[in-house]
Amino acid sequence: MTTMLRSMIVLAALLASASLAHAQTKEAGPWWPNKLWGATDAAGGSNWITPEKVTKAFALVKTGRVLELGHVYEHDMPMIGQRSFNLYIPSFPTHGPFTDRKIVFNDEFVTGEIGQDGTQFDGPGHVGQQVRMADGSSTYVFYNGATADDMRGPYGLRRNGVENVKPIITRAFHVDLANYKGVRTLPENTAITLADVKGALAKQGIAESDIEPGDALLFDLGWWRLWPDPKVTAGSPAYASREVVDWVIAKQPSMIGSDSNFDGPDAWVHSEITMKNGIWNLELMDFAALEHEKAAKFLFIFTPLRLKGATGSPGRPIAIL
Repeated sequence: MTTMLRSMIVLAALLASASLAHAQTKEAGPWWPNKLWGATDAAGGSNWITPEKVTKAFALVKTGRVLELGHVYEHDMPMIGQRSFNLYIPSFPTHGPFTDRKIVFNDEFVTGEIGQDGTQFDGPGHVGQQVRMADGSSTYVFYNGATADDMRGPYGLRRNGVENVKPIITRAFHVDLANYKGVRTLPENTAITLADVKGALAKQGIAESDIEPGDALLFDLGWWRLWPDPKVTAGSPAYASREVVDWVIAKQPSMIGSDSNFDGPDAWVHSEITMKNGIWNLELMDFAALEHEKAAKFLFIFTPLRLKGATGSPGRPIAIL
């Protein structure tokens, strides 16, 4: 399939989706209000994280070992597009000396797309779609029906900011697709099938029925092994097929994660999983710490920063075995 033909197919799909949204009102549309959490919700799948859920997750801890599942944030990490990340110490020391003991302090100054660099968490205000409204106007609509006018603000989103997402402390399932396929890294442009996902779970001794609402599903494509090669963000990793996207939505996880963005040319992961269903997506994870572990199910903790009005968040995902 040529690049031009693929682009035409994607465009046709988007136009068809917009056509389905025609004549919808702001109050009720093709994916809003959210059927589980109501019209004003901006927390999405993190609503599943109840005290009962947390207690059940902590019951998985056997050794207390903590494993890092995210990359270090640094200037030279691979970026998507023209994004950037810069950290400066304004002067050394930044403040002082103070008192007769000559105490000094250092600060840092950080610039960049802070919520969309490195290991990044997509919040409710990150992905939207152009929709034709009942009055004939066209606007961008995001999670739970929030429109561009609802959200737009000069100092952060006025609605759907990432600060609405609750801390995620839950059970996680490491779906090791690269190991299932017998490769170190899944080939580029490979559509991951539902049979692949179920096969990986079975190989790891996980019954599909064990997955419950609110769990986290972490998909290992082996692309973490390429980090920090720019190919990680500039290439075309393996991606979730539409049948996998529908399966994820039916499982009702609090979030998904992967060592890429798990999305393909039709952007079904971002539009169907995140935008329409509020299942948050943690991208560019690092599964190196799990490479020699047999644990496919563990306590997982990820807490997005409460950056008011931000589209996403950096963070430190960890597994506790």
